[in-house]
Amino acid sequence: MPTSLFAPDFQTILDQAVNPPNPAAAPFPSPEDWRDRWIYFLMLDRFNNPSSPPAHQPFDDPNFYGFQGGKFSGVQQQLAYIKQLGAGAIWLSPALKNFIFDPNTYHGYGIHNFIAAEPRFADNPAAADNELRALVDAAHQQDLLVVFDIVLNHTGNAFAYQCDPADQFCISNQGAQAGFHASPQPVQWRDQTGAARQDFPDVATIPNPSLDALVWPSELQQNQFFRRQGTPDGNGDDTIGDFSVLKQMMTADPNLQRFLIRAYQYVIARFDIDGFRIDTLRYLKGDLPRLFGNSMREFALSIGKKNFFTFGEVLDSNSEQDIASFIGRNTLTNTDDSQLVGVDAALDYPLFNNLKPVVKGFAAPSTVAGMYQNRKNVEADVLSSHGDATRFFVTFLDNHDMKERIRYVDPTNPTEFDNQVTLGLACLYSLPGIPCLYYGTEQGLHGAGSDPAVREALWGGPGFDETSNFYQHIQQIAAVRAEESALRYGRFYFRPLSGDGVTFGVSGYPQGVVAFSRILNDQEVVVAANTNPTQAQQLDVIVEIVLSAGGDNFAVLYSNQAGAQAPLPVRVVPQGTVTVQEVDGSIGTGPLHVIRVNLRPMEVQILRRASSL
Repeated sequence: MPTSLFAPDFQTILDQAVNPPNPAAAPFPSPEDWRDRWIYFLMLDRFNNPSSPPAHQPFDDPNFYGFQGGKFSGVQQQLAYIKQLGAGAIWLSPALKNFIFDPNTYHGYGIHNFIAAEPRFADNPAAADNELRALVDAAHQQDLLVVFDIVLNHTGNAFAYQCDPADQFCISNQGAQAGFHASPQPVQWRDQTGAARQDFPDVATIPNPSLDALVWPSELQQNQFFRRQGTPDGNGDDTIGDFSVLKQMMTADPNLQRFLIRAYQYVIARFDIDGFRIDTLRYLKGDLPRLFGNSMREFALSIGKKNFFTFGEVLDSNSEQDIASFIGRNTLTNTDDSQLVGVDAALDYPLFNNLKPVVKGFAAPSTVAGMYQNRKNVEADVLSSHGDATRFFVTFLDNHDMKERIRYVDPTNPTEFDNQVTLGLACLYSLPGIPCLYYGTEQGLHGAGSDPAVREALWGGPGFDETSNFYQHIQQIAAVRAEESALRYGRFYFRPLSGDGVTFGVSGYPQGVVAFSRILNDQEVVVAANTNPTQAQQLDVIVEIVLSAGGDNFAVLYSNQAGAQAPLPVRVVPQGTVTVQEVDGSIGTGPLHVIRVNLRPMEVQILRRASSL
């Protein structure tokens, strides 16, 4: 296992990726278009272990923060299950090595060795790198791409602070965390047992360091690469400071940037992965998001991966504007003329923040329409390596950071709101972007209230039942998306609708109907979703006038409820007989082509003109 970025065994891995010794050793090729796939996101420690049950019971304890025992081999065992669901890629929670002495970093975000696999996820810890590579190779054999979740902002609990006598917060936790300081503080680096050593004030001078301590590769072992200022100032910039006990790095340092870039290029070569999800993207300094994204893309191109995909996490109250400052080329923070293209896309938190409450009936469908209108304005000048960056946003309804899964279970009627899940997923898989399903959604997991509550040990609970209701509905939705190219590449329009056939507009009240079209060439697919949990809706929905004719029928490609009623045939509405409040605020008066949809409570329909089927 390499310990240096410039060691011969490290360089050999890079060289073999650029010039494979034989055709079978060539890196796995990129997909032509990532929108042809959707992503299944799983947490390695919480997914599966073929040989033993979860370490802690119950499997979904909302207060358990330790390792449950998931393995690389557990994921490998269930690749067919993921493929049969319809996924085209797997996003793995961080798989690189965390501190062995820390029992609480089951999530993987406390990386201390940026070029080695996590031994606790391996059946044979000494062979962790080989087992992780075997998992990736097995995924590729199933035509599943693999995305690694990675960290650039921080490392694990590598040192303790020498507490300022006035810093009671630091004293109370024995230096694991410190209050914010304006300048770097003295520290004590930890040994392989986790003990903070007074004789380890400078990481560069520690003799014969253990591979289970400090930070690796060895080039990262410089105090100046770590902020050492404690947790963020409550009244200042929240991106400056440690993440709890996870120690922030000085990502603006050019040498640190160079070393991190080289380390992750090695990770691409060693494990043959297809993309990176970049944690805490907005915390990175010194234009690192753009430099990193471009460097990964260029290295991947050099080894034959022509469409390596990078997407970042930008999670804050101003996420639409902040996303635009990190992705693509003409970003809001790009003031030079280098023309480097940075990170390809982002997790679509703006959509999550708007779509989830609409699906639940807590917000009006017009809020989602307004979000897309705002995005059009904010990102008008953003160009990614793929063109329109927003078309490649990774979309989702829940994940490991949002402390509530999309499914809500009423104790008195557990399945009462299950149709909200399939309604939401049908919308998600039909909207622009690359859909991402959080593991366990297909088995009806419904944790809420804490991080562990939504990070259940799946194999200790419902397991991998391919006959479950949610699994089969997701299969159906995924099959429609795979069949209908308009749902992957098509132009996108929110559709005004009407109850009286005269006044049209996007639903402006909670528990309304979401209606939109995806159009590709001569194909139009319409999605209509009634978010009201108790009342049926009969409404006219506008369809594309040049792609339809009076009397055309639209067929139901998918409904989340049995016995769906197809819309009435296309009706021609003469000019001047209607008032249409358009999404952009303008007013129209027709002419229109409309279909009347019939939706039961919490029913979604995906529709297509029958004559074009």
